[in-house]
Amino acid sequence: MKKLSVICMIALMTATLAPVQSFAVKTTAPNATTTAATAEQIARANQLTARIYEIKEMDKSALSFSEKKALRKEVRAMKKEIKEGNGGVYLSIGAIIIIILLLILIL
Repeated sequence: MKKLSVICMIALMTATLAPVQSFAVKTTAPNATTTAATAEQIARANQLTARIYEIKEMDKSALSFSEKKALRKEVRAMKKEIKEGNGGVYLSIGAIIIIILLLILIL
């Protein structure tokens, strides 16, 4: 019985410490410099999505294996670039639980 409770506690702690992605929300008003940068980022993201749709609409049956592989790599790189432009904050579930507990104790 003692081993079962220890195993359950370890499993619960392992499950709560898994990383989870959480995107930050900007609450500040944008200024001129960030607006110009975001306009460029939006234009680049639109170009990348247009290229992704162009690749998706292609007839890939006539392409060789190496050409298909190159297209897959290109699409992955473009999707990664789009994700990096969004930015984000990574929080684990354990960190979220600790923050919630601290807030409850403080308030």
